[in-house]
Formats: sequence, C-alpha cells, structure tokens
Amino acid sequence: MPGPLVDAAPTDLLRLLAVPVFAWAAYRDIATRRVSNAVWAPLAAFALALLSWDAWTAWTAGEFAWRGFLVPTAVSVGLVIPLAYLFWWTGGFGGADAKALMTVALLLPAYPTYDLPWATLPVQGTNVGVLSFTVLTNTVLFGAAAPLVLAARNAAAGRLSTTMFLGRPVPVEAVPETHGRLLSAPDGGTRRGVDLDALRMYLRWRGVDLATLRANPDALRDPATLPDDPNPPTDGAVTAATPEPTVPDAVAAGGDSTDAADEFDDPWGARAFLADVDGAYGASARDVREGLDVLTAAETVWVSPGVPFLVPTFAGLAVALTYGDVLFGLFELAGLV
Repeated sequence: MPGPLVDAAPTDLLRLLAVPVFAWAAYRDIATRRVSNAVWAPLAAFALALLSWDAWTAWTAGEFAWRGFLVPTAVSVGLVIPLAYLFWWTGGFGGADAKALMTVALLLPAYPTYDLPWATLPVQGTNVGVLSFTVLTNTVLFGAAAPLVLAARNAAAGRLSTTMFLGRPVPVEAVPETHGRLLSAPDGGTRRGVDLDALRMYLRWRGVDLATLRANPDALRDPATLPDDPNPPTDGAVTAATPEPTVPDAVAAGGDSTDAADEFDDPWGARAFLADVDGAYGASARDVREGLDVLTAAETVWVSPGVPFLVPTFAGLAVALTYGDVLFGLFELAGLV
C-alpha cells in the first residue's frame, strides 16, 4: 500500500493551513496597504494550540525530545518576537508587519520536516534550527531587493538619478489611487515627503477632490474657506468610502484670494486639519502644505511606493518551508560556514 504523499508530524501538516492566510494578507497589503487585526488573533491562537500540542508530545517522549522542542521555541519566542516589536517601535515595520512576524514566531519555532516522494523539505537548514528566524532573514533579504528592482525599471525607462532607487513618476491625476510617500518637493527637488494617505485624509476632511484643489489653489489656500463642519477623514486608504466632493462657497462664487500663501497664518488650514484629526501618519503642517503645493502645481510627481512588507514576509515564509534559509545557503556557497 503506498504511503502518504507528504509524511510529516500532524502539527506540521496543520501549520500549512496558515500559508493561504499569509498569501491573502500579502494580497491585501498590495491592494490596500491595510490588513485587519482580526487576521492575527485567530492565527496566533491557532499557533499557540499547535505549540501546546508539540510541547505535550515532546514532554511525554522524554528529555531529549523535550530539549529539542524547548531550545528553538525559546529562541523563536524570546528573540524573534522582541525583534519584531523593536522594528515596529523604531518605525521599521508597520503594525501588521510586526504582528505577522510575531505570529510566525509562535507558529514556526522549529524546522518542520516534510518528506515527499522526491525530496525532503525544507532543503537548506541552519545551525540555529529556528524556522521563524529563517523567515525573518528571508524577508529582510527579499525586502532589500525591492530598491534594486525599482532602479532597474527606472533605468529601463531612461530615468537615471539617485531617486530611481526610491520612487517612480506618477501622473498627478493618479495620486488619489496611489500608495506611498510623495518625494517631489515644491522647489522641484526631492525629499522624503508626506504619506499620500495623509493627503487623502485632508481632501476627504475638507470635502474637495484633487481636481477642485488644482483648479482653485489660491482660494483654497485661504484657511477662511475651510468648512464649518468637516467630513470624517477616514484612514486615508484608497478603498475607503469617501464623501461626495463639494465646492466651497468662496470658489463657487468666483472668489479668489490674492494673498501670498505665506501671508496666511495657516495656509491650506493644515494646522487646523491635523488638530482636528489628531495626527495623520506622522505628517507635520509643513508636510501637508508642501504636499498640497506640489499636487496643485505639478503634472507628474515622484512617489516612493514603499514595500508592502507582508509581500516579502509571505515570500520569506514560502521559501523557508520549501528551500529553507537563503542567507545560510549563500554563506555555504561562499564557504563561510
């Protein structure tokens, strides 16, 4: 009688059920840059249940099996989880990215073994033997490759500059449906500017669309044209429900401010906006003003798309479960281990 197609511990087979969840989270990260917190709590509970099952199996199997369980689990929980939290606290990761890696630390502490008829996976192990750490290093390597891919695409289009590693040009009309940070500065240069989510929040809060803003920049710079009852700003997501744009009374009446922007106490009402929404992705009033100045004057802007980090996380997980540790494999090829 033929054996099973995949021979592995029951808990390791059950762990594969989490892979489609990470694939879905990566897709959501690409499409919306948003992944609900509701994803991670059930997945963490599932991981803890499997971890408890493994602990009981190892405990009843004897001291050697117990140590084989305890050491990688201690490293995974005691190292990967604090690292994920540290990266989030310092701004290196978003909240969903950190939660994903914390979940991986609970889900995959030790290397599983999947015996297939033609191979045993993962192929490439490490001296550490902690799969969650392999997922982390794979993720960092794949994420680090993103600027090189971006530069190659810009080079192929003839866009050669230092910005080619950071961003891509986008027609200004496409900004409302674009994720990332605005790199273009009012003086025509580049700087790490405002998150486009913050600018979408401003437009929705004010109740105008980008076309209205671009058609009436002088009038709308005047904070006196701010609405008395602003709209909910949403969270700035591209897919968020937005209020119907309205034309401010001063614009509808044909009014146009002749004051220079710097003569207003609060150009564009940026400070009032941030005070009302209690912050917008770390944007300052200056960031909002400069971003709006660029969007009303430019035809094309440079945008840093950022790395939807759950994409390299999913890739790092899939590669870890099949090939194994990419960094350790490179070290072996170089004769360093």
